[in-house]
This record gives sequence, structure tokens and C-alpha cells, in this order.
Amino acid sequence: MKEKKPYVVVFMIQTICAAMVLLSKAAFDHGMNNFIFVFYRQALATLFLIPFAFIFEWKLAPPLSFRTFCKIFLLSFCGITLAMEINGIGLIYTSPTLASATTNCLPVITFFLALILRVESLKIKTQAGIAKLIGIVACLGGASTLAFYKGPHLKLLSHHILGYNKQHDQSHIPSGTWIKGCFLMLLSNIFWGLWMVLQAFVLKDYPSKLIFTTLQCFLSSIQSLIIALAIEREIERWKLGWNINLLAIAYCGIIVTGVTYYLITWVIEKKGPVFLAMSTPLALIITILFSVILLGDIISLGSVLGGILLVVGLYSVMWGKSREQQTTQVSQDLEQPSI
Repeated sequence: MKEKKPYVVVFMIQTICAAMVLLSKAAFDHGMNNFIFVFYRQALATLFLIPFAFIFEWKLAPPLSFRTFCKIFLLSFCGITLAMEINGIGLIYTSPTLASATTNCLPVITFFLALILRVESLKIKTQAGIAKLIGIVACLGGASTLAFYKGPHLKLLSHHILGYNKQHDQSHIPSGTWIKGCFLMLLSNIFWGLWMVLQAFVLKDYPSKLIFTTLQCFLSSIQSLIIALAIEREIERWKLGWNINLLAIAYCGIIVTGVTYYLITWVIEKKGPVFLAMSTPLALIITILFSVILLGDIISLGSVLGGILLVVGLYSVMWGKSREQQTTQVSQDLEQPSI
């Protein structure tokens, strides 16, 4: 049973992520302002994490210098606030399926950014290097397919719930709006990838992970509040009722930020980051099923083909990275003197 536990947990993580995309899209379709949504989500996440940060890490945390605080502030702004704001706009322009599909290119984007910053290397003459290169090309091909090719529709199911009166037919979305949404989705993934790469450097200066996460949520809530106030000043738009908007905010703030953070940490500790990254396509499959059944989405062939290319790109880069680590480990073992 213990051997199966990590597989159950990664399935839970990807299901939670899929539900997050679906609930966010439902809230936006019901008139929720994206910028206000991000503020409420981050504020609620901060309130949820503060007690745990005080209980588990406050006494053991190192002093926070002004320079490190500025780094965390900029990291929060680029990797959380901007990424979430842009992702939300992209989701409004497109569909939950596209949002989940583009998530599969996040590990590839992260690798590419790490390559530019010389954190990673690419040796084209090796099998691992070729696999990584194929992954990057497949990722670019998948993103292009999602943006520029829709193709025939796959009408799997037509019923839906959650109070919708019409289907979300992607053909009704203008091509310019769809391409713009795809670009915004990829841009948000670039910000998230940059956040992942730079986060490692900041954690060296401030290793208290829980306080680090809580502080990022707090700073992000302030940043998103300023942006929301600048864009939306109508008080009525800020009011929350007992509807899908409140459910989406509570779910994203508590379940996604709070519970998923712990589950991700647990999986990485037990099986490593590669194992977690390999489970990413599950979110796409779950999102497609739920968006068709619950939201009445009509999926296009272009979305499916683009998603497949992104998954191929993901697995190709992950395989190359895994093969590279195995080669490095074997070399280190051979270099060790025998006793």
C-alpha cells in the first residue's frame, strides 16, 4: 500500500489542479473580475498559511535582510502576481482545456530558461541532449498547433451542469482572441518558469520554505490589490455572494495553495521532482473529461493534437534529464576509489 501511495497523491494533485482551472473559468464566465479574483485568492491563502508559518518555522527562521526581502518582493510580483493575472486573462479568452494543455510545456519552458541562465546544459551529441532538443521542438509545435489550428470539433457529450445555458463552443471564439489567449497562457508559463528557476537562488539566502511561501502570498496579495483597485473601482464588483465565485476563491486560496503545497512537497521528498512532472498530463486528461461533462465544452481536434505534442515534449525533456542524471551518477561511482 505504501508503494501505491505516491501514485494516489499525484493523482489527487492533478485532480485539484484540473478543478482549479474549471472553477476559475466558471467564476470568470459568471462575471468575476480576474484581478479581484487573484487578490481574494492570495489574501485567503495568506490567512490560511500564516498560523502554520508561525507554529512550525517562526522560531527557527533566519533573519530576513532588506536585500532578500526585495528579491522575494520581485519574485512574488513576476512569478505569482503577473503570472496569475496574465493566466486569468488568457483563460477568459480561451478554454480550460487549453489552460491545462499549456501547463505541460511549463517543465520545458523552465528547462529552456535554466539553459539560458546556465543552470542547465544541453549536449546535442548525446542521446539525452537530442531528447531534450526534440522536447523543446515538440513543445513549440504543440503551442503553435493550439494557437493556429482548431480543426473539426469532437462532440463527445453535450450535457452540462453548473448553471450554464449554452455550450462553450470554441468555434465561436474569434481567431484573434484565441491566438491572443494562447500567447498570454504561454507568457504566464514563462513567468512561472522563471519563478521556479530564480526561486532556488533566493532559497539559498532564506531557506525557511513555509515562511518564504507565506511571505510571497502576502506580498502578492498587496500587489494584486493595488492592480485590482487601479483597474476596477466599482464597489459592486468586489462584493461576494454564496455562488460559484466564492467557491472558486475559497478552493484556490485554501485547497490549491494550502493543501497542494504540502502534497507537492511530500511527493518530491518521496519520489523526486521528475516523478511529479511526469504526472502533469493527467491534469489535461481530467480537465478535458470534466470540461466536456460539466461545462459542455466542445473540444476541437487542434486542442487534442496540440496537447499530445506538448505531452510528447514534456516526456522527451524529462527522459533526457533522467538519462543525463543516470550517466552523471555512473561516472561519479566509477571515479570513487574502491575500498
